[in-house]
Amino acid sequence: MSLITRIVALGNNPTLSKHERLVYGAIETIEKGELEVGDKLPSINTMVREIGYARKTIVKAYEELKDRGLIESKKVQGYYVISLETNSTLRVALLLFAFQSFQEEFYNTFRKELGAGFQIDVFFHHNNISVFETIMSNVQGKYGMYVVAPIQNPVIQPLLRRISPDKLLIVDRYLPLGEEYSFISQEFEEANYSKLVELLSKIRTFRRFILFYNEDTDYVPIGIIRAFKRFISKYEIPGFVEKKYVPDSIQNGDLYFILSDSILWQVIRDCVKEEFSIGKDVGILSHDDSLVKEIALGGITTISSDFKDMAKKAANHIKNKTITKIIMPTRLIRRNSL
Repeated sequence: MSLITRIVALGNNPTLSKHERLVYGAIETIEKGELEVGDKLPSINTMVREIGYARKTIVKAYEELKDRGLIESKKVQGYYVISLETNSTLRVALLLFAFQSFQEEFYNTFRKELGAGFQIDVFFHHNNISVFETIMSNVQGKYGMYVVAPIQNPVIQPLLRRISPDKLLIVDRYLPLGEEYSFISQEFEEANYSKLVELLSKIRTFRRFILFYNEDTDYVPIGIIRAFKRFISKYEIPGFVEKKYVPDSIQNGDLYFILSDSILWQVIRDCVKEEFSIGKDVGILSHDDSLVKEIALGGITTISSDFKDMAKKAANHIKNKTITKIIMPTRLIRRNSL
């Protein structure tokens, strides 16, 4: 039975709207194996001519099938089946920096909060503009929703503006796209500066205050670096920024503000090796909280957004189809290391 024949047959069901007949007709045709991946659907003009529905009704139905990730439109060529996963009500592309511990928590919470009926495909751009461009080119038009942790670079903006505002949610890093776009993001400079001020009395008990990050692999918001430099200048704290950590260079009396998890584990290893007491001989402050930092060596003090809450808000945005504009609060979580 062809798609058009099946849609006409569904017309005998008075409880279905014309739009629903089109959508369910396509789904049934796929489920019965009469449409396979790569098969072309009838053109909009053919559908108008054969079944007599308004053009806008057919366009709306085809857009819903695209949102479910079942079909895609190819310029000039028409509409093609790309998936047989008919149980999905929405196909979501989730584009993150990398699978770090705090982003893993975001993903796991996001998936749980969305629940059944949502297919989530995860991609990582590693703060590489070329990789980001390739991913966006490959996924555009194939998903009903795009949740993107962007690279904070103006060249990314035109790529994201190709996506309809109602199908794009910016998370984690903020990138201005326009009033019509939604975001659930962090603010870095003022938030980090205020948390450092809260820690001032503890910071003064250490000989030096050193900010470490991995220049080659970290995706460090410039706001954190600015906050650190403002703080040590304002309060005359002996300190500086290091873009690399040299193993076995740990010094008694130093306080380390660590933005890279890979460096954090090296510092902790060296502290254990030298039998330094963390929180007394050596201080550690980290960015972006996770379960591991909560329990390692009695706990690592962190400055962090709540990524689980961010994920819940992102899932609710998708389910409720609202416009969302949220700057997440930044928390200071005091633990044993400082």
